[in-house]
Amino acid sequence: MMANTGTRAGTGFPSWPKYALRFTFGGIWLIDAVLKWLPGFRAGYMGMISGAGQGQPGWLGPWFRFWTNLQSPHPAFYAYLVAVLETLVALAVLFGVARKVSYLAAAGFSVVIWAAAEGFGGPYTSGASDIGTAIIYALVFMCLLTLSAYTGPDTYSVDHYLEKKISWWWKIAEFRNPAQHLVPVTTVPVTTVPVTTVPVIPAAVIPAAVIPAAVIPAAVIPVPVTTVPVTTVPVTPDAAPAVNGKARPTAEPAGRR
Repeated sequence: MMANTGTRAGTGFPSWPKYALRFTFGGIWLIDAVLKWLPGFRAGYMGMISGAGQGQPGWLGPWFRFWTNLQSPHPAFYAYLVAVLETLVALAVLFGVARKVSYLAAAGFSVVIWAAAEGFGGPYTSGASDIGTAIIYALVFMCLLTLSAYTGPDTYSVDHYLEKKISWWWKIAEFRNPAQHLVPVTTVPVTTVPVTTVPVIPAAVIPAAVIPAAVIPAAVIPVPVTTVPVTTVPVTPDAAPAVNGKARPTAEPAGRR
């Protein structure tokens, strides 16, 4: 089986840039969301919205008046709404929740901020220095979306675990079913070595002349045992052996001396 090298099968593109960008950008959005909960943001919120249309071309006037008239009756509500949305975006990016939908929604939200609160980055008159930051945020979200589609599922994300529990969750988190991103198993051909089998023939059916006696167990060859009778000759203790054909006299009793 092929080892996991942190790349999507068939692309060779490493996954770590996706994680580095996601965690870094999520941290930036979290800091921005915390600032939105401060009282100063709510106090100057309506002034920021109404001031975005100043100096803009006349044909953009209806656009900025729409946003001003929409939010002016309840500025605190919309200030809290922006803080909640930015907090949700930051948490979704950091923890990887519904990434496909979250990235698309966050990119759209960034474009709205750029077009309404930042006045398209303008007005583009003498002395203009940049086009605004929110449009750059939208581009970063699209980069995250592209990396997610190219490198496949994120291992370090909540989506990775929810996809195992909820069968349809991958539709809002991935561009394709995670099953399509499984790394194929490489099969290694195995050379088969022929084995010669020798038939085993029972010793009972093999003639004795074929099998050498040295290899036949002793239990197989019966050995006849001949019993030789042994004659025992009684030996008298007082008898003395003969010397030169004559019987050797025995000792006389002690009473005859």
